[in-house]
Amino acid sequence: MARGGQGLARVAVVVRAGAAPLWWLGVFAAGVGALVPGLTGRRIGVLAGAALFVVATALVATVRRKRYTALAAAAVRAGKHDVLQDRAVTVRNWRRGHRWWLGLAFLAAVGSAFAVPAAAGLLMAGCGAGLWLKSAWIGRREEAGDALLWVRVDWLGRGGGRPAGKAVRTYRSTGIAAGDAAPGGARRKAAALV
Repeated sequence: MARGGQGLARVAVVVRAGAAPLWWLGVFAAGVGALVPGLTGRRIGVLAGAALFVVATALVATVRRKRYTALAAAAVRAGKHDVLQDRAVTVRNWRRGHRWWLGLAFLAAVGSAFAVPAAAGLLMAGCGAGLWLKSAWIGRREEAGDALLWVRVDWLGRGGGRPAGKAVRTYRSTGIAAGDAAPGGARRKAAALV
């Protein structure tokens, strides 16, 4: 690539960015919901929530895997003028872009506890767990291919998400040591002092 490189965000970081807020808001909403007897009773609500948690985790972890795999297989090497976005910036952009959705989902989960206690909160937590599993799966692919996967920032959705959306035409790749996030999108551990 000649002059005028592109801003690149790590695919795994974008996927992982929503995991923590969904998990913790979901757990909190489920805890609040468990305090309310609800129309169905706590036992039925928690059992329904557990089933929703398992289904949501599996669904979110596996959805669009073929698309991710195809984009990863066709990844081109990042150019020397491309700018690698910091992990913290990617996470902040995703969370800013989705804060209203997260807030509304939390309020809906707490409000639904009056009908089915804890169920919607556990559904949210399951979505968060699924995103963690998906980012871990991407991390294993990155380690197997010895290359980190990046997506152009301008191809991400308005909220800084959708790293496998229709606008994304290809991924870029770098060496495994590039950027400030480990494979899978977690923070890199500081090197041990000798």
